[in-house]
Amino acid sequence: MTPATSDTVLWARRLKVRHLECFLILDESGTLSEAASRMHMTQSAMSHWLADLEAMAGVRLAERGRRVQLTPAGQALRRLAVRVLGDVARTHDELGAIAEGAVRSIHIGSVAAGISHVVPQAVASFQQARPEVVVRISEGVLDRLLEGLEKREMDLIVGSLDSRAYGPHLEHEVLFDDDMSIITGLHHPLAGRADVRWADLFDYPWAMPPQGTLMRARLDAVLLNRGGAGIRPRVETGSVITVESLLRQTDYIAAWPASLTRHLAALGLVHPLGLHDRFGPVGAVWRSGDRQPEVEQFMACLRAAAPGAVATEAAL
Repeated sequence: MTPATSDTVLWARRLKVRHLECFLILDESGTLSEAASRMHMTQSAMSHWLADLEAMAGVRLAERGRRVQLTPAGQALRRLAVRVLGDVARTHDELGAIAEGAVRSIHIGSVAAGISHVVPQAVASFQQARPEVVVRISEGVLDRLLEGLEKREMDLIVGSLDSRAYGPHLEHEVLFDDDMSIITGLHHPLAGRADVRWADLFDYPWAMPPQGTLMRARLDAVLLNRGGAGIRPRVETGSVITVESLLRQTDYIAAWPASLTRHLAALGLVHPLGLHDRFGPVGAVWRSGDRQPEVEQFMACLRAAAPGAVATEAAL
């Protein structure tokens, strides 16, 4: 063991869960006085505690001022705290569940607008082989789901992939490439036409994905290139149910991933206008080196459920 490795091990052995809890409280509070109040300490004692933690780590963790600002080393410790405390909380829940005779579970995050039909198919296939495992699903935008993944609140995220999937401590796999489709309700004035052009869309109100989502960024770029730079949404939502209901009752126009459009068009819920543009890859994201056997099996089901995939019993 080298001296550097020995020092790292000694520091890690002295570090306690309480240190990590208190450090997160300090970061959330923003000031020594507020953190001291939340930890039922004096501000002086809080300052000494932080100094002792920095001495233990051998590096400055925070810049003192009117507000405490974490240094790069402090940010690194914060990431460690989030990961470790997330694992501790999850293990606590698992131990409690085992003690109560509960079953195992996996938690999947889903970006609804892109893969709402793929995940249910994967769940159904997975539970045919693993009926004892509960699958928990949370839907949301990618940023929020990635936060849950970082905090160990989720095991896997499925959705549209961009540069955020290449973040530190993350791995990903592309399941399929998707296009963007323009859709209306079944009784829209444009629904019966075979020669719809992009310019025909600009006189109608739009329901668009929220700002900050990959689909919205792609839609804005497409409209700009097609002469619709001035188009603004009447409604912004990532809810599939809301958009489908709105299209059924009004003459709104919306943009959805082609994979989802095909699924809902087959159910007779929306009408695709035949206008397409490239959207991007859809895939799964997980923490590096942290995929449990159940998650591996769920990934196999996702691959089989992806458009164009050939399902086989060997997946499980």
